[in-house]
Amino acid sequence: PAGRLPPLSGRVYGRRWLVLLLFSLLGFAQGLVWNTWGPIQNSARLAFGFSGWDIALLVFWGPIGFAPCFFFMWLMDKKGLRVTVLLTSSLMVLGAGLRCVPVSDLEIRKKLIHGGQLLNGLAGPTVMNAAPFLSTTWFSPDERATATAIASLLNYLGSAAAFLVGPLVVPPPNGTAHLVSQSNTQHIKDRIEAVLYAEFGMVSLIFSAALAYFPSRPPFPPSVAAASQRLSYRRSFCRLLSNFRFLMIALAYAIPLGVFSGWSGVLDLILTPIHVSQVDAGWIGFWSIVGGCVVGIAMARFADFIRGMLKFILLLLLSGATLASTWFTLTCLTTVTHLPLTTATLYTSCILLGIFLNSSVPIFFELFVETVYPVPEGISCGVVTFLSNVFMGVLLFFLTFYHTEFSWFNWCLPGSCLLSLLLILCFRESYDRLYLDVVVSV
Repeated sequence: PAGRLPPLSGRVYGRRWLVLLLFSLLGFAQGLVWNTWGPIQNSARLAFGFSGWDIALLVFWGPIGFAPCFFFMWLMDKKGLRVTVLLTSSLMVLGAGLRCVPVSDLEIRKKLIHGGQLLNGLAGPTVMNAAPFLSTTWFSPDERATATAIASLLNYLGSAAAFLVGPLVVPPPNGTAHLVSQSNTQHIKDRIEAVLYAEFGMVSLIFSAALAYFPSRPPFPPSVAAASQRLSYRRSFCRLLSNFRFLMIALAYAIPLGVFSGWSGVLDLILTPIHVSQVDAGWIGFWSIVGGCVVGIAMARFADFIRGMLKFILLLLLSGATLASTWFTLTCLTTVTHLPLTTATLYTSCILLGIFLNSSVPIFFELFVETVYPVPEGISCGVVTFLSNVFMGVLLFFLTFYHTEFSWFNWCLPGSCLLSLLLILCFRESYDRLYLDVVVSV
């Protein structure tokens, strides 16, 4: 019967879940290391002498790390997943190790930490782009969206864990105020270093596991699309740049997700002027991303069961994101709008925003691949995540100069969500890869 894929959907292997787990853990660790400093920025200022510019730059290394994005796309297309994942994880091990070097000179230590964050940022292109490539290579068509959601959203869950781990392990500057200042500083510094050592240990363990077992592909492809010939690297870029529909949804993804990533990376910095504590800011960031991961996987599972609904799902999610971001921005302007500024309203608006935007990521990825097939998955998703990081980088670049007042930063959120919603409304969807799997296999 139509819609069922018996000939090739059975060619899946139980080990696909192990491959997915290892890749997802790698993405989790990369997000955790990237977001180490934002949730504990007040403590880091005291312990390491970081300035507001330093905190913004530590987050900024993430989008800067996307500069060689096209090299990683080429490597994945030519050499496969194993080589790309091993190179990525080795960069993460080196970066996490640099941050742990025990140097007494604070200036040198700060440079090592910045260098470590840059190396971790270089792992971003793989952990954020490779999810659709992995799901197509290892999973059947009725599992692809779910696998893409898990592999892509675990990176966000890692950054959410940083919101939780950092403030719980590292006390704020006034947390031990009864001690003398030097002892207070040393205590905070010791707790931060404990976090750095723990992250280094986790990254090293994941690298060891990937080195021991992470195959490039299964013995037999799980679907017609996985077995079909793809366009060359050069022809893929020509196809993408000449495809107006792809450029529309690329901007619809890149603008709001780039703005939101930069905003969430310095959430503590944004909430401090309205008297939200480091711990509360951490919990807000944590639940907003966790909610997005849970809903994103649920939405992807729904998309696997009822195919051809990707545009409709995105319209719902972006409408919700526009409303939630507007609510948050107006709440922060309480002296003008007179809306109640409470912990409950901040929690609710931020969590809803995170749910709507983060859960849209795997849906966007699947729509990219369907729209431009037979362009390789890594290339199409690599272009849009690179574009997203460009927008994030531009935003954080301005933040390094205008970090005393944040209303302009907050207004970027609803503006970007509304623009994305309009682009998706005008977009005409197509499902070229799904058509091939359903029609050819039957």
